[in-house]
Amino acid sequence: MTALHTFLALLPILTVFILLVVMRLSTKTAMLAAYSVTALLALFVWQSSWQTVAAATVNGMIVALTVLYIVFGAILLLNTLKESGAIHAVRQGFTDISPDRRVQVIITAWLFGSLIEGASGWGTPSAVGAPLLLALGFPAMAAVMSVLIIQSTPVSFGAVGTPLLVGVSSGLDNKTDVAAAIAPTGFEQYLLQTTANVGLLHALTGVLIPLILCGMLTRFFGGNRSFAEGLKAWKFALFAGIAFTLPYFLVAKFWGPEFPSLVGSFIGLLIVVPAAKAGWFVPKETFDFPERSRWDSHWVGVLPEEQPVSGRPAFSVLRAFSPYVLVIVLLILTRIVQPLKAFLVGDTTTVTFANLFGTSISSKVQLGYSPGTILILAAVSCIFIFKMDMKNFKRGWLGAGKTLIAAAPALLLSVPMVQVFINSQSADMGLPGAMPAMPMVLAQSAAAAFENFWPNISPAIGSLGAFIAGSNTVSNMMFSYFQFSTAQQIGLNTDLSSIVVATQAVGGAAGNMISVHNVVAAAAVVGLLNREGEIIRKTLIPLFYYITQAGLLAQAFISGAAGWWLAALAFPLVFLGIMAALKGKRS
Repeated sequence: MTALHTFLALLPILTVFILLVVMRLSTKTAMLAAYSVTALLALFVWQSSWQTVAAATVNGMIVALTVLYIVFGAILLLNTLKESGAIHAVRQGFTDISPDRRVQVIITAWLFGSLIEGASGWGTPSAVGAPLLLALGFPAMAAVMSVLIIQSTPVSFGAVGTPLLVGVSSGLDNKTDVAAAIAPTGFEQYLLQTTANVGLLHALTGVLIPLILCGMLTRFFGGNRSFAEGLKAWKFALFAGIAFTLPYFLVAKFWGPEFPSLVGSFIGLLIVVPAAKAGWFVPKETFDFPERSRWDSHWVGVLPEEQPVSGRPAFSVLRAFSPYVLVIVLLILTRIVQPLKAFLVGDTTTVTFANLFGTSISSKVQLGYSPGTILILAAVSCIFIFKMDMKNFKRGWLGAGKTLIAAAPALLLSVPMVQVFINSQSADMGLPGAMPAMPMVLAQSAAAAFENFWPNISPAIGSLGAFIAGSNTVSNMMFSYFQFSTAQQIGLNTDLSSIVVATQAVGGAAGNMISVHNVVAAAAVVGLLNREGEIIRKTLIPLFYYITQAGLLAQAFISGAAGWWLAALAFPLVFLGIMAALKGKRS
């Protein structure tokens, strides 16, 4: 495999990055160019069959439509709450907990968002959390940035453990060399060991995410443009970080991958919300955004401003928030109650597109199991909960439909590009010169370049997979076996190889912060379409922290060297110090 092939495999990603992030072109333009580059490379350099490219494209369109369905449900629920007037009570409820925006973002994005991630995954926290923050009076750009930053720690155990139970498991299962290497412990025990390592790396890295989230909020959306202003909430941020990550890790270690994010976030909410109401660890000085008239134009989207309402809200906070409670309850029931789940994902309720164009690529649609259906049901329930006028409800539907139409082109181009990239292997792998798919070419080149420093690089491979695929689960499917094999090649025993596999899952979780289709979906629900490059430029900062710190910790655990432990302890302080020293420009 030549350096040229490595560069060509990187070209689709460079196309997206240069056009979207550097040149700031629209997502539609950037993803159309990236899709064209990827398809041409697959056909004429990788020698993929046209059937495979066509099947991957169609599969990508089907996946994009399922994402758009979730986006529609999220916008519909937000619009319905606005039309009913209940959104004012929701806003008042959060304000009563604390008027400090740093406290609000920790409770809403970090804890409530993690609860939704644990129940559903697949980008649902962004689709639900961003509109909620918008309704609380956050700038649209701040809302999207916040919900994407927390798409890190809880993601490995999102959707009731799917990234581990499906992603890592299917990536390693049925491989003879893996079975031989882990024979003394067995596959199930190895997966549990990996789960514990994932929980530990996430807990040690993610405990600072609430603090970084506060710093990012004040740095980009505060009147002083100061990261240090966010760090003044360090007591509350660390308290909220520990309240989630400690039970999260213990559940991962002793119970397995299904419930760490669910249990951790639920316990965190039970601890942190009463503490915030009592004023424990809350900063003495309250942080708020500047007056709306002083907001930068790039902070806001195209959705109309939510006007404050004087007097008492028409509904109680509990009644106003009940549609979101219904969403959480239905998500958990449909994921945990096995007979119900079996029905919703069974053959009678699943539309399957098998062996597209005669290939092994298949696609399926499970509308009953989709979070989109649950969000729509919650929106419909608002008619009865708030005794809504049908004219107002109809306005909510029309608004959601308009946003959906605006979001569709970007997703219908980005997801097919991803699917072609993933399925770009040569048509006949038995022939000399045949090449694996482009993501594997990149991973193999990285392994050859870094060798014994691989634990430091491994999280970046996982994040690359999530950036490409938009999914921690798919990233783990693609790269878990590769990570295991690389660990074996550099001489690590079975126990230590599980740490390398764990870094794959951790990096794959963090990559959701910059995943194009996650960003597009989150931007769509708050009216920020065609601003995705600006969002990614911000979320690259916490992504860099996450994959660097996880890599340093993994290297320290594997080598046991004092130098690596010192680096792992020092890096967060250096990162926070540099960010605090940087001064932003005022408009």
